[in-house]
Amino acid sequence: MKFNDKLIKKANQAEEMCSAVFKRFDEIARHNGEKVLSAFINNRVSEHHLRGSNGYGYSDEGRDTLDKVFAESLGAKSALVRHNFINGTHAITVALFGVLRAGDRLVSVTGKPYDTLHGVISGDTGGSLKEYSIEYSQVELLPDFEPDFPAIRRECADSRVKAVFVQRSRGYSLRKPLTVRQIGEIVTTVKGVNPSAIVMVDNCYGEFCEKTEPVSVGADLIVGSLIKNPGGGIAETGGYIAGNDDLVELCACRLTVPGIGSEAGCSLNQNRAMYLGLFRAPETVAAALKTSAFALALMSLLGYECFPRFDDECRTDIIAAINLKCESRLRAFCEGIQAGSPIDSFAAPEPWDMPGYNNKVIMAAGAFTSGASIELSADAPIREPYTVFLQGGMTFASGRIGVLSAVERLIGL
Repeated sequence: MKFNDKLIKKANQAEEMCSAVFKRFDEIARHNGEKVLSAFINNRVSEHHLRGSNGYGYSDEGRDTLDKVFAESLGAKSALVRHNFINGTHAITVALFGVLRAGDRLVSVTGKPYDTLHGVISGDTGGSLKEYSIEYSQVELLPDFEPDFPAIRRECADSRVKAVFVQRSRGYSLRKPLTVRQIGEIVTTVKGVNPSAIVMVDNCYGEFCEKTEPVSVGADLIVGSLIKNPGGGIAETGGYIAGNDDLVELCACRLTVPGIGSEAGCSLNQNRAMYLGLFRAPETVAAALKTSAFALALMSLLGYECFPRFDDECRTDIIAAINLKCESRLRAFCEGIQAGSPIDSFAAPEPWDMPGYNNKVIMAAGAFTSGASIELSADAPIREPYTVFLQGGMTFASGRIGVLSAVERLIGL
């Protein structure tokens, strides 16, 4: 693709601005890549583990070994990695229903959760937590988006609080994502007033952005999607739940059947893609972070308000938020991302009533796997301040082109 000389000059300036940031991402990728490789070696992964099973899936060594490799890679004791999870929200829902019972309380300490969880928690139909007599409350973040620790102490001291929910990424908001260090501080605060409370982290978009994961700082469960970071752009579907042995098995019993739990469930032809995706994940996440930083630097040079800064000291998720201020710019940006994609580059994204969202959503994602957020994508609810949320980029070279395509469409309005 050919771009005008002025845009290329700005792009080169943005890339130069990111040189130190790129080195930091590469160093984190090397650390996490060594950790993942060690997990493969320590668990003696063999060619036969890459094959799938059918039927009941009894004694599926590939499935069971993948759980162990995944757990070790994330620093967890156990993991449940399954293609059966249709998305991250499904995995989170299974985890919530796995550990909560009627009369328990759930507290979100990062304000309102991501849009698709609203129906899970407080919906009036479909078997929500509310319908199962599980109470819910939330602690808002402070105006500077930091956790409100005094309020967390007050809210979580109630002995009926069985689970505390933490959303790591920004979701469709301008709040700051939480670092692993901040999540550790939340865990310490919660456990200080309620030692038996289960701290569960929505880890979507955050895996391998830092050198450690939230289980390393005391989180009891972390949950995510395989078509985001840990699937490396190769896993075709699925999700994971990782953490303490007993809690992961409770979640397995909710996904399958009480009394059977993680011992059954065929892997079909998905094992190879999930192993390979995990192995590739640290480098793929680094490419996504480079694409993100480049986009933030370039859009800042063009005068747009961006979150976070391109040179943020600690990137803990792959999402970049850019305020475009009007719907026409939002559409143009998404159209440019789509035009710079390897799949369906000729298509024009249109806002639609996406399941689980209160506003129409526009989504540009010319991806090999439908909806894969680790591949370059841009999406947004059609609402003020018309912020586009950019994520992914399996290679920096292709991610850079996609961003330039979006900017060219934007400035051509």
